[in-house]
Amino acid sequence: REAWDYLERGGKRCVLVCHRRWGKDDLALHRTAVALHERVGTYWHMLPEYGQGRKAIWNAINAHTGKRRIDEAFPLELRKRTLDDEMMIEFKNGSIWQVVGSDRYDSLVGAGVAGVIFSEWSLANPAAWAFIAPMLEENNGWAVFIYTARGRNHGWSMYDRAMKDDGWFGLRQPANETGVFRPEALDAALKDYVALYGPDDGQALF
Repeated sequence: REAWDYLERGGKRCVLVCHRRWGKDDLALHRTAVALHERVGTYWHMLPEYGQGRKAIWNAINAHTGKRRIDEAFPLELRKRTLDDEMMIEFKNGSIWQVVGSDRYDSLVGAGVAGVIFSEWSLANPAAWAFIAPMLEENNGWAVFIYTARGRNHGWSMYDRAMKDDGWFGLRQPANETGVFRPEALDAALKDYVALYGPDDGQALF
Protein backbone atom coordinates (compact mmCIF):
# COMPACT_ATOMS: atom_id res chain seq x y z
CA ARG A 1 0.00 0.00 0.00
CA GLU A 2 2.87 2.35 0.79
CA ALA A 3 4.32 1.86 -2.67
CA TRP A 4 0.94 2.29 -4.38
CA ASP A 5 0.24 5.49 -2.45
CA TYR A 6 3.68 6.88 -3.28
CA LEU A 7 3.13 6.34 -7.01
CA GLU A 8 -0.47 7.56 -6.89
CA ARG A 9 0.74 10.82 -5.35
CA GLY A 10 3.04 11.31 -8.34
CA GLY A 11 6.22 9.67 -7.05
CA LYS A 12 8.81 9.13 -9.79
CA ARG A 13 11.36 6.62 -8.45
CA CYS A 14 10.29 3.53 -6.51
CA VAL A 15 12.48 0.58 -5.44
CA LEU A 16 10.90 -2.59 -4.04
CA VAL A 17 13.24 -5.33 -2.80
CA CYS A 18 10.85 -8.06 -1.73
CA HIS A 19 10.70 -11.83 -1.48
CA ARG A 20 9.36 -14.25 -4.06
CA ARG A 21 5.54 -14.37 -4.34
CA TRP A 22 5.24 -10.94 -2.68
CA GLY A 23 3.17 -9.66 -5.61
CA LYS A 24 5.67 -7.23 -7.12
CA ASP A 25 4.69 -7.70 -10.76
CA ASP A 26 0.97 -7.70 -9.97
CA LEU A 27 1.26 -4.42 -8.08
CA ALA A 28 3.27 -2.96 -10.97
CA LEU A 29 0.82 -4.14 -13.64
CA HIS A 30 -2.26 -2.80 -11.87
CA ARG A 31 -0.62 0.52 -11.01
CA THR A 32 0.45 0.89 -14.65
CA ALA A 33 -3.14 0.21 -15.74
CA VAL A 34 -4.21 3.22 -13.70
CA ALA A 35 -1.27 5.40 -14.77
CA LEU A 36 -1.83 4.91 -18.50
CA HIS A 37 -5.35 6.27 -18.07
CA GLU A 38 -4.17 9.19 -15.97
CA ARG A 39 -1.69 10.19 -18.66
CA VAL A 40 -1.69 9.06 -22.29
CA GLY A 41 1.73 7.69 -23.14
CA THR A 42 3.95 4.68 -23.72
CA TYR A 43 4.64 2.34 -20.80
CA TRP A 44 7.08 -0.58 -20.59
CA HIS A 45 7.31 -3.64 -18.40
CA MET A 46 10.96 -4.64 -18.73
CA LEU A 47 12.39 -8.05 -17.90
CA PRO A 48 16.11 -8.93 -17.97
CA GLU A 49 15.60 -10.85 -21.23
CA TYR A 50 12.98 -10.22 -23.91
CA GLY A 51 12.01 -13.90 -24.08
CA GLN A 52 11.57 -14.03 -20.33
CA GLY A 53 8.91 -11.35 -20.59
CA ARG A 54 6.62 -13.63 -22.59
CA LYS A 55 6.80 -16.37 -19.98
CA ALA A 56 6.70 -14.25 -16.84
CA ILE A 57 4.24 -11.56 -17.90
CA TRP A 58 2.58 -11.88 -21.32
CA ASN A 59 1.52 -15.55 -21.11
CA ALA A 60 1.59 -15.91 -17.32
CA ILE A 61 -1.53 -17.13 -15.54
CA ASN A 62 -2.46 -16.14 -12.02
CA ALA A 63 -2.48 -19.44 -10.13
CA HIS A 64 -5.08 -18.09 -7.69
CA THR A 65 -7.63 -17.07 -10.33
CA GLY A 66 -6.80 -19.09 -13.45
CA LYS A 67 -6.73 -15.89 -15.52
CA ARG A 68 -3.90 -14.32 -17.52
CA ARG A 69 -2.17 -11.65 -15.51
CA ILE A 70 -2.39 -9.10 -18.31
CA ASP A 71 -6.13 -9.73 -18.69
CA GLU A 72 -6.66 -9.04 -15.00
CA ALA A 73 -4.65 -5.83 -15.12
CA PHE A 74 -5.80 -4.64 -18.56
CA PRO A 75 -9.41 -5.72 -19.22
CA LEU A 76 -10.32 -6.31 -22.86
CA GLU A 77 -12.96 -3.59 -22.67
CA LEU A 78 -10.21 -0.97 -22.30
CA ARG A 79 -8.20 -2.14 -25.31
CA LYS A 80 -8.19 -1.02 -28.91
CA ARG A 81 -5.96 -3.87 -30.08
CA THR A 82 -3.58 -6.51 -28.73
CA LEU A 83 -0.48 -7.46 -30.72
CA ASP A 84 0.79 -10.84 -29.58
CA ASP A 85 3.96 -10.86 -31.71
CA GLU A 86 5.11 -7.56 -30.22
CA MET A 87 3.68 -8.20 -26.73
CA MET A 88 1.96 -4.84 -26.97
CA ILE A 89 -1.46 -3.49 -26.03
CA GLU A 90 -2.91 -0.30 -27.47
CA PHE A 91 -5.70 1.21 -25.41
CA LYS A 92 -8.78 3.10 -26.52
CA ASN A 93 -7.49 6.28 -24.88
CA GLY A 94 -4.29 6.17 -26.99
CA SER A 95 -1.84 4.79 -24.44
CA ILE A 96 0.46 1.87 -25.28
CA TRP A 97 1.84 -0.78 -22.91
CA GLN A 98 4.53 -3.23 -23.99
CA VAL A 99 6.74 -5.98 -22.60
CA VAL A 100 10.41 -5.36 -23.41
CA GLY A 101 13.83 -6.71 -22.38
CA SER A 102 16.91 -5.03 -20.92
CA ASP A 103 18.97 -7.24 -23.23
CA ARG A 104 17.63 -5.14 -26.11
CA TYR A 105 17.79 -1.70 -24.54
CA ASP A 106 19.64 -0.28 -27.57
CA SER A 107 16.53 -0.80 -29.68
CA LEU A 108 14.45 1.22 -27.21
CA VAL A 109 16.49 4.42 -27.31
CA GLY A 110 14.53 7.37 -28.69
CA ALA A 111 11.09 6.31 -27.52
CA GLY A 112 9.08 8.85 -25.52
CA VAL A 113 8.30 6.55 -22.63
CA ALA A 114 6.21 7.81 -19.70
CA GLY A 115 6.73 4.95 -17.23
CA VAL A 116 8.91 1.85 -16.91
CA ILE A 117 8.72 -1.18 -14.63
CA PHE A 118 12.16 -2.77 -14.25
CA SER A 119 11.16 -6.29 -13.17
CA GLU A 120 13.89 -8.58 -11.77
CA TRP A 121 16.15 -5.52 -11.79
CA SER A 122 18.95 -7.25 -9.87
CA LEU A 123 19.34 -9.66 -12.84
CA ALA A 124 18.91 -7.04 -15.58
CA ASN A 125 21.56 -5.26 -17.61
CA PRO A 126 22.29 -2.13 -15.50
CA ALA A 127 23.20 -0.20 -18.65
CA ALA A 128 19.50 -0.14 -19.52
CA TRP A 129 18.84 2.44 -16.79
CA ALA A 130 21.63 4.70 -18.05
CA PHE A 131 19.98 4.88 -21.47
CA ILE A 132 16.35 5.04 -20.33
CA ALA A 133 16.75 7.53 -17.46
CA PRO A 134 17.20 10.56 -19.76
CA MET A 135 13.98 9.71 -21.61
CA LEU A 136 12.05 9.58 -18.36
CA GLU A 137 13.66 12.79 -17.13
CA GLU A 138 12.68 14.64 -20.29
CA ASN A 139 9.11 13.29 -20.17
CA ASN A 140 8.66 13.69 -16.41
CA GLY A 141 8.16 9.94 -16.33
CA TRP A 142 8.45 7.40 -13.55
CA ALA A 143 10.42 4.22 -12.92
CA VAL A 144 9.71 1.30 -10.58
CA PHE A 145 12.42 -1.26 -9.80
CA ILE A 146 11.10 -4.57 -8.44
CA TYR A 147 13.32 -7.50 -7.52
CA THR A 148 14.67 -9.86 -4.91
CA ALA A 149 18.13 -9.27 -3.53
CA ARG A 150 21.03 -10.91 -5.40
CA GLY A 151 24.08 -9.84 -3.44
CA ARG A 152 25.95 -6.53 -3.54
CA ASN A 153 25.34 -5.70 -7.18
CA HIS A 154 23.53 -2.82 -8.93
CA GLY A 155 20.32 -3.88 -7.17
CA TRP A 156 21.99 -3.29 -3.82
CA SER A 157 23.24 0.11 -4.99
CA MET A 158 19.82 1.11 -6.29
CA TYR A 159 18.13 0.27 -2.99
CA ASP A 160 20.84 2.14 -1.08
CA ARG A 161 20.22 5.18 -3.29
CA ALA A 162 16.47 5.00 -2.67
CA MET A 163 16.93 4.92 1.10
CA LYS A 164 19.24 7.95 1.10
CA ASP A 165 17.45 10.16 -1.45
CA ASP A 166 14.30 12.03 -0.39
CA GLY A 167 13.10 12.00 -4.00
CA TRP A 168 13.01 8.19 -4.05
CA PHE A 169 10.89 5.57 -2.28
CA GLY A 170 12.51 2.36 -1.04
CA LEU A 171 10.98 -0.69 0.60
CA ARG A 172 12.56 -4.01 1.61
CA GLN A 173 10.41 -6.88 2.84
CA PRO A 174 11.88 -10.35 3.46
CA ALA A 175 9.67 -13.42 3.59
CA ASN A 176 9.56 -13.60 7.38
CA GLU A 177 7.83 -10.20 7.63
CA THR A 178 4.79 -10.54 5.38
CA GLY A 179 2.90 -13.70 6.33
CA VAL A 180 2.81 -15.00 2.75
CA PHE A 181 4.59 -18.19 3.85
CA ARG A 182 3.99 -20.15 7.05
CA PRO A 183 6.93 -19.92 9.53
CA GLU A 184 7.36 -23.70 9.47
CA ALA A 185 7.55 -23.63 5.66
CA LEU A 186 10.30 -21.00 5.83
CA ASP A 187 12.20 -23.04 8.42
CA ALA A 188 11.99 -26.13 6.22
CA ALA A 189 13.13 -24.19 3.15
CA LEU A 190 16.15 -22.81 5.00
CA LYS A 191 17.15 -26.29 6.18
CA ASP A 192 16.80 -27.63 2.63
CA TYR A 193 18.94 -24.85 1.14
CA VAL A 194 21.66 -25.19 3.75
CA ALA A 195 21.72 -28.97 3.32
CA LEU A 196 21.97 -28.69 -0.47
CA TYR A 197 24.25 -25.68 -0.88
CA GLY A 198 26.12 -25.32 2.41
CA PRO A 199 25.67 -22.73 5.18
CA ASP A 200 26.85 -19.61 3.31
CA ASP A 201 25.25 -20.19 -0.09
CA GLY A 202 22.15 -21.72 1.51
CA GLN A 203 21.61 -18.66 3.70
CA ALA A 204 22.20 -16.36 0.73
CA LEU A 205 19.67 -18.20 -1.46
CA PHE A 206 17.14 -18.26 1.34
